[in-house]
Order: sequence, then C-alpha cells, then structure tokens
Amino acid sequence: MSRIGKQPIAVPAGVEVTLNGQTVRVKGAKGTLERTLRPEVRVEMEGSTIRVVPVDESGDARAQWGLSRTLIANMVEGVSKGFEKHLELAGVGYRASKQGQRLVLTVGFSHPVHIDPPEGIEFDVPNPTNVLVKGYNREVVGEIAAKIRGVRPPEPYKGKGIHYKGERIRRKVGKTGKK
Repeated sequence: MSRIGKQPIAVPAGVEVTLNGQTVRVKGAKGTLERTLRPEVRVEMEGSTIRVVPVDESGDARAQWGLSRTLIANMVEGVSKGFEKHLELAGVGYRASKQGQRLVLTVGFSHPVHIDPPEGIEFDVPNPTNVLVKGYNREVVGEIAAKIRGVRPPEPYKGKGIHYKGERIRRKVGKTGKK
C-alpha cells in the first residue's frame, strides 16, 4: 500500500483545481498547469483537499497511485510558490551573465554558450558564478537546470565545471611521478 498515495493534497487559497475526467487542471498566481492521469487511478476533490485513489488492487494501479499524487502535489505547489534550482560555476574565468532573458555562459570554450529560457522559466544571476533557474513547472525547471549543467559537467580531477549547489563532486587522484 502506498504511503505517499494515501496522503491528501491540501489546496491553498488562490489556487483553483478543475477535474475533467482524468484531466487535472491547476491554476494559480504563477501560471496554469494541466495533466492527464492514467486510467489506473481516480482523483476525488473534497472541499479544499484532493485525494488520489487506485481503481483496483493491481500492480499497475499501485504503481501509479503515489506517482499521480506527487505529480498533482507538484502542480499545486508550483502554481502557488514556484520552484528553483541553484547552480554554481567553478573554474578560472567561468562566469554567467544575462542578456535580456537569455543566459550567457563563459565556461572555457572558444565561444560563449547562449541558453534561451522556455515559457514559464526565468534565469537569475545573483553573481557571476551562481545561476538560479525559476519556474512553476518542476519538470521543466529540472530539465533546464540539467541542460545548463550539461554544458560543462564537473570533472573529477580539478573540480571545474557547472554543478548544483550542495552537490558533492567525487575527486580523483591525478597521475603520480615515477620513482
């Protein structure tokens, strides 16, 4: 039995949830999200709480139960509070800047790397070595943050590259001289 799926989702004030069959639409201050859920689960709305219930006791229904509950909870949290990912640049001369909405990365290539934000995503550069990716869709925020990190992933010998804040880079010992 899913421990996550059993928990109800509290809908905060200012967030509007609409159920249309298997389609859940969440509208809030930050934006609107919509998702069609699998037929193995059923969504019930009771006042200002949402409950996800499996249709039967099959393995597929139990697998989709907790996932569907988490997806809806992320939608509700995203349109009310939003999500953000912190990235750090480590390396001599590595820096980030903004040109309009576009993020410009200088990370040791012969050219700067330009990244345009998709709809609902905003970049913030508090200082040249930190990048903040903000948005109301958790999946897109994580995807764009991974794309930025993928421009120059951290390397294990010197630790240079782009990494998430708090990410621990496993360091390796370099070559040793002959004795």
